[in-house]
Amino acid sequence: MVRALAILLAQLMTAPVVSETVETTERQFVDLGTFECRDINRSTVLQRVCYDRAQQDLVVAVRGAYQRYCGVAPDTVQRLLGAPSMGRFFDQNLKRETRGVRYACPANGLVQRS
Repeated sequence: MVRALAILLAQLMTAPVVSETVETTERQFVDLGTFECRDINRSTVLQRVCYDRAQQDLVVAVRGAYQRYCGVAPDTVQRLLGAPSMGRFFDQNLKRETRGVRYACPANGLVQRS
């Protein structure tokens, strides 16, 4: 039993770190390697929120589809995460149909960060 556990731990420690890449509704691929992601279980609208503070890049899973928003300030993300209704906050402050091009991202295909 101890040997099996030691082998399992050794395999986990030597396994390559693979970052996750998601496809957005705009057909862009975003590498989430530099993002801090949180699974959301208290919202019927948002399932996941991923944020790259350095790039001010926000990726959210909205009703199962990923959407990307650029130039989102850290305090806006904190307000989203702490909002009594995350869906309502998202709809009123971030959603493209509501905010127009305010948080539009450049259309440049695969986004990779080092």
